[in-house]
Amino acid sequence: MKIEFDRDTCIGMFQCVAEWDGFERDENAGKAILVDSEEEQPDTFVREIPADAELDAKFAARVCPVDAITVYDDDGEQIIP
Repeated sequence: MKIEFDRDTCIGMFQCVAEWDGFERDENAGKAILVDSEEEQPDTFVREIPADAELDAKFAARVCPVDAITVYDDDGEQIIP
């Protein structure tokens, strides 16, 4: 399972941070950070979701008020949002 984070879209509500420790606050930028991610495109970051964190990562994506977080299954199909 993979998670994709569009940092440009992020508005810094940090609800994702409360749901999963895969996200951290960047108070200086007023946006979240996807920990241990790679920049796939400018301001788009991706990483694999550990099996034991899949539920928390899904919740993080669901609570994002601007849909800046997308979760994909192992076949590359978008499952959230």
